[in-house]
Amino acid sequence: MFSLKAGPEADVRPETPEERIIWFSITATYLFYLVGGLYVLAPVLAWSLVMRAAWLHLKGRQRFPRLPWPLWVWIIGMIVMEFSLLAGHLIENLGTGKLIKSSIGWAKGWALLAVFPIIGCLAIRPAVIIRAAMHVCLHTMLLLPVFVGAWLAGLPQVPFVSPLQAIGGPGPEFFAVSLYEIDPGSGMPRWRLFTPWAPAVGFVASIYFACALLEKHPLWKAIGIGGSVLMILMSGSRMALVSLVLISAGMFLLKRLHKPWLWFSFSGVSLIGGFLGAPILEAIDNFIAAFKGSRADSTRVRAALGRIAVDRWRNEAPWFGHGIVERGPHLVEYMPIGSHHSWYGLLFVKGIFGLFALLVPMLVSLLHLLRFVVGRPVVQLGLIMVGLLFVYSFGENLEILAYLIWPGLILIGKAHQLAGLPASEGHTHNMGPVDVEKPLSRAAPASADTGSSDTAT
Repeated sequence: MFSLKAGPEADVRPETPEERIIWFSITATYLFYLVGGLYVLAPVLAWSLVMRAAWLHLKGRQRFPRLPWPLWVWIIGMIVMEFSLLAGHLIENLGTGKLIKSSIGWAKGWALLAVFPIIGCLAIRPAVIIRAAMHVCLHTMLLLPVFVGAWLAGLPQVPFVSPLQAIGGPGPEFFAVSLYEIDPGSGMPRWRLFTPWAPAVGFVASIYFACALLEKHPLWKAIGIGGSVLMILMSGSRMALVSLVLISAGMFLLKRLHKPWLWFSFSGVSLIGGFLGAPILEAIDNFIAAFKGSRADSTRVRAALGRIAVDRWRNEAPWFGHGIVERGPHLVEYMPIGSHHSWYGLLFVKGIFGLFALLVPMLVSLLHLLRFVVGRPVVQLGLIMVGLLFVYSFGENLEILAYLIWPGLILIGKAHQLAGLPASEGHTHNMGPVDVEKPLSRAAPASADTGSSDTAT
């Protein structure tokens, strides 16, 4: 029988101020959700931790972590995002007020894709983030009767919207407490839990599912897998179901890349695929058709939004985009042009400069982590996280959801940090010890520059 207290793997406790802040921010997800504070939490957390680390460095109390070079690519990319935003506003004559508002939005959105990986280089162990995610999965399982009971009892779908909406945000759904919602196509209930819409639950749950595969304690691992799968089923997200398969297959393959039998198996599969190519392609076409047909109205709207975004980008603002999001026509139910797709959205709002500002860092991260992935579980997890960003960029707006997926962004930063360390360095049951704060005046080992000496094995 499993026990939450058994074995050294169970003893994952925050040790540094950074770990304690991250731990509370993740484990208190539902608490922040109830007061409408999740959208506010992420940018405050990100910028506060980075400024704290910079202040301690200036005061001589602790070295600022040495950033791996791929993170500098992310930093430059997100700065280019702001540059494109400024250029778009000036070209379109949108005014100073909208420029300031959009720049604040950049600091709460795209900028977080660079800031949170920087935080991953601080004294934070991956095991702390993983275990905190398992707690959210546990809380979801415990709250299941509340969410399902609200639907069965016919309670209001949205009991209230937090007064924190006055701070400003993309919409009231980011500050609303939602018990359930009814899918207009099928008439069946869906749950968005602590996210603004149901598919976003699938995105977060996919991140937690990948984390659960790296959890060391068997009971917490079971809770994480069960809770994340439950969240995906409650969301009814098609992309999340596909992500489950991709994550499971990806982790299985990445852990065995050094095995000769795997490459021989690929040879056999390739040979069989050559003989059965036509039936396989037909099966794939049928799957795609069924995937789109399961929510035909949603697929139609998404496709129309993409066509409008590309057409207006190409003909009106190819270099720096339109600067701001615009509502679409009745054909797309007045949804924002380019929404539900990061690449179409970037083309429309920030032009070709904005698109490459995301594409280049993403490709750099994929290639860099893939180079060091063999025998390093945390690097493998970081690679999976980058893969999830890429997959979901075709169905969600990464900028808007950055405030929810930030644990995965931190793990990407940690993976890049560990990729430059020997595979055996800092190996412990909780993925590495954390260095205590060291004054700059003292001689410190090389690992002090990176903030922690976690392991990838």
